[in-house]
Amino acid sequence: MERLGEVIGVLREESESPPRGPGDADIARLVGDAAASGLPVGLSVDGDASGLPSAVGRAAHRVVQEALTNAAKHAPGASVRVELSHTAGETRVAVHNGAPAAGAAGRPAQPAAQPSGAPPPGRGGRGLIGLDERVRHVGGSLDHGPRDGGFTVAARLPHRAPAQLPPRPADNRESPVPPGYRRARRRVRRTLLTALTVPLAAGAMLLAAVGTWETVAASRSVLDPGDYARLRVGQDRSEIQKVLPDRQSVERPAGAVPEERGVTCEFYAMTADRFDDRSGDAYRLCFRDGRLVSRDALTP
Repeated sequence: MERLGEVIGVLREESESPPRGPGDADIARLVGDAAASGLPVGLSVDGDASGLPSAVGRAAHRVVQEALTNAAKHAPGASVRVELSHTAGETRVAVHNGAPAAGAAGRPAQPAAQPSGAPPPGRGGRGLIGLDERVRHVGGSLDHGPRDGGFTVAARLPHRAPAQLPPRPADNRESPVPPGYRRARRRVRRTLLTALTVPLAAGAMLLAAVGTWETVAASRSVLDPGDYARLRVGQDRSEIQKVLPDRQSVERPAGAVPEERGVTCEFYAMTADRFDDRSGDAYRLCFRDGRLVSRDALTP
């Protein structure tokens, strides 16, 4: 565990400062420092890096740095192979680590279901996402995944960046995103959906309850047209009480209340059907000293 900490510490020190030299020399120094700290790593170089553009050199350095860090963290004790290949038009970088040695750092080797050197599901993976963006920035492409029982990070870096950056591969667009992020996004979507649906459902239920109450209340304030037609001015209220509804209408036309002293008026609906043309119309019955003094059909 102490050796593993030393290796990761060296690689982190490298990440805090820009490359110290051009091309392969800087990568060789990075590999040498990692090997001196206990990481079993080897380097092979094919081609000449003397004319390597500085942006491509920095990208290649970052690919090796991130791959070695992942190997040291997730496949302790595994052998690592760094391969550099230079041509006149591009540079290729590949870092492959095998399966960790049995009992490395006091632990058994990782199960086959988890690729050695890969960030565990739901943790890490942010370095590979940033690395992919860095490689695409110089017009290159990055590939990473399980290979031959271990894990491989490979990049193709053209020496002259294209006018338009290459699109992200369709089959790998979401692969760098840790599964935990996707689960978190799904939880957020469900939470937002619930936050929107519950108030809407509660509002709909409230409107339905209010509408039902208003319908029931309106039906109990309707005066039958036939009963209204049989009412006569001068009748005692006790005589017509039996035909009057239980309650009065809550809807009353403006200015329907007379201002005569000693006169009280009652209002009853003509219909409880909101879609009836008479909806909102009312019968007005006015009394003085317990006798009917006027009756009117108000249809504003």
